[in-house]
Amino acid sequence: MNTYEDNALKELRTWQKKMTKEPSPTGDLTKNIQMKMNSFIPEKAHLFITETIKNMVNLVFFGSGFITGLPLRKATLEKRESLVRDKINFYRKTATVTGAGTGAGGLLLGLADFPILLSLKMKFLFDVAGLYSFDVKNYKERLFILYIFQLAFSSQKRRIVIYKLISDWDNYSKLLPEKEDSFDWRTFQQEYRDYLDIAKLLQLVPVIGAVVGAVANYKLMSKLGETAINAYRLRVFKF
Repeated sequence: MNTYEDNALKELRTWQKKMTKEPSPTGDLTKNIQMKMNSFIPEKAHLFITETIKNMVNLVFFGSGFITGLPLRKATLEKRESLVRDKINFYRKTATVTGAGTGAGGLLLGLADFPILLSLKMKFLFDVAGLYSFDVKNYKERLFILYIFQLAFSSQKRRIVIYKLISDWDNYSKLLPEKEDSFDWRTFQQEYRDYLDIAKLLQLVPVIGAVVGAVANYKLMSKLGETAINAYRLRVFKF
């Protein structure tokens, strides 16, 4: 193991502690604030968001729109993660621009950012899987991507459950059905729907939406990038 891998392992250890940390009282407070803000958003907007997430999950499972290129087979961990960080920077900049542009328009344009950001997140995760040499044509690798997504954007209570699954992925994946249509995607999409970040809700507010949207999208993509790197490190280091 070289110096880069030593440092990566230390970072992974720190991340693992964060993923397994028990929910805090402040988490409940945040949830209550989110629920209050949710009440100010029209029901049609909630339905639109839910349908968008449902369609995204279906596309990942049954479509191939996010699949591009072949997995990177031969490369050091340092080289792979250098390329991954390039992807994070690219998608983060793109998400920041779309967040600012749509946030400036209030509710309607703010809503338009949800499918855009979801697509960017998924395309990013598909790219990352390939850079770590995993073939996303395999349904179980696409499922792993959805678990990464959920790990990044779920409550701490749900996060602990998901972490346990992906930390033992080799064994868990052997128990999965061979056909993707057996997966309970409803539970997955509801978890993400319930998470909706406070900053993303503020993006729907006219005037301040532009600034909030840009910052929120930047942070959300950064969080997803960190989660993806460490989730694949679990498999690289055989945890």
